Amino acid sequence: MTEQAKLVEKVKNYFPKLNVENINKAYDFGKKAHGSQTRESGHPFFSHPFEVANILAQMKLDENSIITGLLHDVIEDTLATKEEIKNNFGTEVANLVDGVTKLSKISLKKTNKNNQVENLRKFILAISEDIRVLFVKLADRLHNMRTIKYLKDKEKKIKISNETLEIFAPLADRIGIRKIKDELEDLAFEELNLSVKSTIIKRINFLKLEGKNNIKLIINQIQKVLKKNNVKADIVGREKKPYSIWKKMKTKNISFEQLSDVMAFKIIVDDIDNCYLALKAMHLSYPIVPGRFKDYISLPKQNGYKSIHTTIFGPAQQKIEIQIRTKKMESIAQYGVAAHWQYKNNINLQEGKKFKWIRELAEIVENSSEPDDFLENTKMEIYKDQVFCFTPKGDLIALPDKSTPIDFAYAVHTKLGDVCIGAKVNGKITPLKNYLKNGDQVEIIKSKFQNPSPNWSNFVKTPKAKSRIKKFIKTKEYKEYSILGLKILKHFFSKNKKSFDESNLKQTLELFKLSTIDDLYFNIGKGNFDPLKVLYAIYPTLKKIKKENLIKNNNKKEKTNSLPIRGLLPGFAINYAKCCCPMPGDRIIGIIIKGKGIGIHTSDCNEIGKYSKKNIISLSWDSKKRNLEDYVGRIMIIVLNEPGNLGEIASAIGNNKGNIINLKLTSRKKTFFEMSVDVKVKNLNHFTNIIASIRSLDSVSSVNRVKGE
Repeated sequence: MTEQAKLVEKVKNYFPKLNVENINKAYDFGKKAHGSQTRESGHPFFSHPFEVANILAQMKLDENSIITGLLHDVIEDTLATKEEIKNNFGTEVANLVDGVTKLSKISLKKTNKNNQVENLRKFILAISEDIRVLFVKLADRLHNMRTIKYLKDKEKKIKISNETLEIFAPLADRIGIRKIKDELEDLAFEELNLSVKSTIIKRINFLKLEGKNNIKLIINQIQKVLKKNNVKADIVGREKKPYSIWKKMKTKNISFEQLSDVMAFKIIVDDIDNCYLALKAMHLSYPIVPGRFKDYISLPKQNGYKSIHTTIFGPAQQKIEIQIRTKKMESIAQYGVAAHWQYKNNINLQEGKKFKWIRELAEIVENSSEPDDFLENTKMEIYKDQVFCFTPKGDLIALPDKSTPIDFAYAVHTKLGDVCIGAKVNGKITPLKNYLKNGDQVEIIKSKFQNPSPNWSNFVKTPKAKSRIKKFIKTKEYKEYSILGLKILKHFFSKNKKSFDESNLKQTLELFKLSTIDDLYFNIGKGNFDPLKVLYAIYPTLKKIKKENLIKNNNKKEKTNSLPIRGLLPGFAINYAKCCCPMPGDRIIGIIIKGKGIGIHTSDCNEIGKYSKKNIISLSWDSKKRNLEDYVGRIMIIVLNEPGNLGEIASAIGNNKGNIINLKLTSRKKTFFEMSVDVKVKNLNHFTNIIASIRSLDSVSSVNRVKGE
């Protein structure tokens, strides 16, 4: 049987109404269009779209999705046009192929942030129209990651792997396609940090040799408990993926030995009743781990995921995670939204319009004006964990963890958030900055005289609330600065005995590259433009300021603006405190020290208590300015006193592109020694990656960042 016939047979098995002629036609069209093109592996280029179609068939997607998979590269890489595809396969397929083509390049390069934002905007708007665009794009990325080893350009491999971890794997998780999410993470992790992955696998294998990870034994014991309670079930056990273990070590700041649940088990039953019977059997037979129970059957995730999660002290007193679900729930857990195609015969294929989180992403597109805000909010929306709350009428509202009543108000309706002045949680008046908990009933108190407060942006969690508040503040700020700019201009005209006429200002707009007079007022009010330059542009004969002074002032301004910190007082010298070693990503404050200028500290530095509050000023990193500096992070490491261990630590730092600038042994014993290491890094995320890499080493007992002497 040919590969073409195998694909047709695979789709027919779950899609009996398949138009075989259309699939064969798409196969022939794609193969002919790509012709003699080859991939870096040397294989024919068409092998890629064919494998993408196979991945979509494994997800059991509809006929047009499979056709799109076969054709998804023809517009971008061949002479074929959208019109040609429309004539041969219909408008729906043409729009899908066009949608995937527009998403072909999502750049995460910091030097090209505007392009990155524009591509991400297109991405979100495309998937909000038809979520199958996302299915095809994920399948495309998965096959590219499976064949990434053939790429010769190392920088390109790193870029693609970073995109996969930051954008595609979280999106796969967000729509519940766990199977693809896990494989994307695993492949990207191997490319970005092979040494750490190998170390984690080595340690998992060591546990197996010690008999601590005996999955078969645990499955047999769980099966006995279920049989005793008359529950029929299939049990699947697995070790957690290396990337999942690494991520938990990194986010929870713990070592491998401190991980409580390296194994996970699924109990798959026939119906919902047996889910709860299985849960009862587990909880009666084994002690539970408090705070680790979640019922996603009663409160499903927004992507349709349903399951019961619990963690028990299982056989041999090991902590193990157990997930209990039906066969249908298992299918949805693996393939998420795509699994609905298996259970609905007449599904509306424009499913993207039904997903609230995608609609909210599209709304962020409209509200976000700054690239940094847009990227931060978009990624937050993709990654968010959930807490479930209720309106007074009993409607369910899903929010990210650590959301506030203001987030709740904006989630119900944008206008409700704008006029929120207070909230009752479970019948009691609650501060607006308090975190909501699962099951809370929230009533919003409103007033038509209220407007969003700038302070809200300091504690709200949801991207929708953040973008709306920032938009309101920017609109208000624009109006206030415009009024101020108008007053300043009138003052300068009056001072120089010239009549003020708006019609004269229009001739300066092109000079300052502005579109409206209000934009000119705003920039003058905010201090972006010198009002004298506007005056001199209209009346050149008034120009009396020497060029030397202008150059001097401009140089001074550039020097001041070169620092990537907002809130600094002009004229003060600054220095980064050596006690806490602040870096971009940390929350920072400034301490004014007489005769020394301003010391920059992390907000949780142990040394802050030594200074008077009146000498402390609020600061923040200015993410709009490109930061070319390196920063020093200090870490304390406790390591076994054995040959080669110091070299392993140095390699872990070097492999993550850190640079050791100082190393000091603070304590040395027979079995271990303690040392302080100063590492030069780019930012907090870079520093955190280095710490996590060191923590994964067998020889390392602990590693922590030093904050304060």
